[in-house]
Amino acid sequence: MDIWTARHLSSQGERPGDHRSPYQRDKARILHSAAFRRLQAKTQIMSIGQNDFYRTRLTHSLEAAQIGTALVAQLRTKVLPPTVSADLLPDDALMESLCLAHDLGHPPYGHGGETALNDKMRAFGGFEGNGQTFRIVGKLEPYTESGGMDLCRRTLLGLLKYPVLQPEVIPDGLTKPVKAIYREDAALLDWVLAPLANTDRDTFQRQINTGNVPRSCYKSLDASIMELADDIAYGVHDLEDAVVTGTVSAEQWQQTLQDAALDNTDSTFLRLIGAQLFRSEHHIRKTAIGSLVNRLITSIQLADVLPEVTEPLLRYNAVLPQAEHHMLQLLKNFIYQYVIRHPELQQNEFRGQRTVQALFDAFAAEPERLLPANTRQRWQLLAAQQRGERVVCDYIAGMTDEYASRMMQRLYGGLS
Repeated sequence: MDIWTARHLSSQGERPGDHRSPYQRDKARILHSAAFRRLQAKTQIMSIGQNDFYRTRLTHSLEAAQIGTALVAQLRTKVLPPTVSADLLPDDALMESLCLAHDLGHPPYGHGGETALNDKMRAFGGFEGNGQTFRIVGKLEPYTESGGMDLCRRTLLGLLKYPVLQPEVIPDGLTKPVKAIYREDAALLDWVLAPLANTDRDTFQRQINTGNVPRSCYKSLDASIMELADDIAYGVHDLEDAVVTGTVSAEQWQQTLQDAALDNTDSTFLRLIGAQLFRSEHHIRKTAIGSLVNRLITSIQLADVLPEVTEPLLRYNAVLPQAEHHMLQLLKNFIYQYVIRHPELQQNEFRGQRTVQALFDAFAAEPERLLPANTRQRWQLLAAQQRGERVVCDYIAGMTDEYASRMMQRLYGGLS
């Protein structure tokens, strides 16, 4: 068996007559999981229920999967370095698996919920959405008794946006989640990276300090494609949502272009996009969105980011040329400034943050009284090891926005 299609639980054999590839099986496990279904009721940027037009975490993940396979298709048309075999590129089922699963670990209420859980878990290893995704697919989702979805090793490697462990102690004053894998999941991380030579692993897990917090420097080829697909879906499609719902204006778009350091060609392109994007005719807006996505997808390149390593999956990453990279960053910054920082969205995020904090306080204070039966059993097993808070965190992180709101009402009544 190929080391990268191996599964952690070797006893989980294929079913009779099942002729799917390992990555097609992974995709099916993700699609049929409860964690995936819950994405339909989790906030992407704008809160669930405010409008029936814009994206949820589920539709965002579906769009990212489509963009991810388009990026791979583009790479297959490019002249690859002589050291790269065409079969190194991920197949469609693998790339769809990564994009469909990449947001499974995000809690209710978006980044407000993530901040709240990280604050409550500060003394117990913190909370971070990507680390939670790894935990869900590798441990929590009940496809197996204790191995989560038991995905292929390469699929798990592709989900490692930050392939390092949380620091032993989270620095005081740090409010943002540390981008890393929880220490409770160290054994699974070791298994994923086991095929690597020691020197390759040391290089791959290299970290730099940013604001006194270590941050990983590298990701695998598959993870780099998935991350680009995620960024394009976020930057372009969330922009479309913001335009249609009237959250942003043409004047703000023009001001952003004026302030950006763009050459004449890129400035002209983005001004034309803006002229179409803010038209009232829906088909014209769609033309603008399609042109923007096409520009980003077709520019993708393969870069030799770690020439010193021997494993090709680590050596090469998908990247955008400088012009398209700046363009995508402009889109993300525009969304952050005019959508995420919008007072109405910040008020909703604040409310969600307070809800998650209150729920954690209640369940952590009286877990045997308040937790549902199956979660209570997990808590009882881990409480003796002083890890009960992680079970409470897992439970709340899995909630949808609506479920968390109803649970808040049930526990606190009018105080919500």
